[in-house]
Amino acid sequence: MKILAIQNRMGIGDMIIYLPFIEAISKKYNTKVDILVKENSKASEILKDNNHVGEILNLDRNNKNKKGMHDGFFGSIRLVKQLKNHSFEKVFIFNSSLRYKLICKLASIKEIYHYPLFEKKNQHIILAAQNFLKNTIGEIIKSEPIIDVDKKSITETANEFKITKNEKNIILGIGGSGSTKRIPSKIFLKLMEKCESQYSCRFFLATGINDEEQSILKDILSSKYNSKCLALDKMSLIETFPIIANCDIAICNDSSFSHLSAAIGIPTIVLMADTPLLYGSYSSKMFPIIPDGESTVKHDTLGKDKIDPQKIFYKFKELIN
Repeated sequence: MKILAIQNRMGIGDMIIYLPFIEAISKKYNTKVDILVKENSKASEILKDNNHVGEILNLDRNNKNKKGMHDGFFGSIRLVKQLKNHSFEKVFIFNSSLRYKLICKLASIKEIYHYPLFEKKNQHIILAAQNFLKNTIGEIIKSEPIIDVDKKSITETANEFKITKNEKNIILGIGGSGSTKRIPSKIFLKLMEKCESQYSCRFFLATGINDEEQSILKDILSSKYNSKCLALDKMSLIETFPIIANCDIAICNDSSFSHLSAAIGIPTIVLMADTPLLYGSYSSKMFPIIPDGESTVKHDTLGKDKIDPQKIFYKFKELIN
């Protein structure tokens, strides 16, 4: 049986959030599930060795930088032809759009399951997926993504980078997909000072390559903690997995690394400055810190300067001991 899952949201975090639901479909039908996802989900890296995911098809639309091959009317026709060539028998569409239903119908997919149409506004990303699978495959799925990392690569990476149990090994996710998510370097430096005052620490700096992220990285590497730091920005995503797995804890902005660290299984403190709280709390491995003076956090909270390093440190001590 050939089954397709369509997950059209952008980004690594959303891909990880949907992972338990895609795996549940695979387990239900005892077959790998092909997925249609956007390139920036990094699914080809994250799910390369996943036993429940088959072929990864690229959904090329709604790209801010260029017109994609699946944009517009003719893009939809191209996608119909592409899907038809795969002869899918079932499709699970994690979306309320009529567009994907019509595309799948034209692609001759016999069994089409989708979210209730036209209900995208204020849709809860996790509850919607849970209700979808409860209604389609009759199962209640926990929001607990897991990424397995090869044990041999964990050991080899520990040896290569001299990661030992004599230190507290900490992932610092200092990057983020938007400026309002990126906590200033001064807050991370104050936190590092507090950690070093009571523990011998090593910091693995996870960030992207854009100018603002690199500026934060530069500030930290220019500090007195330089010898305690290893920057991960030149590594591929999958090369960072065994490093994350070797760490005791992660302290991250709401970024790809907060989702990855929690899925790999290490306690992850998530610094929530400007996105809905559920993105930093859906996993039992996540422990959100919100800005001072706020009772919750959402889009446009704009709280990156109000994250208290002392609060982060208290949670760090609680989790590390």
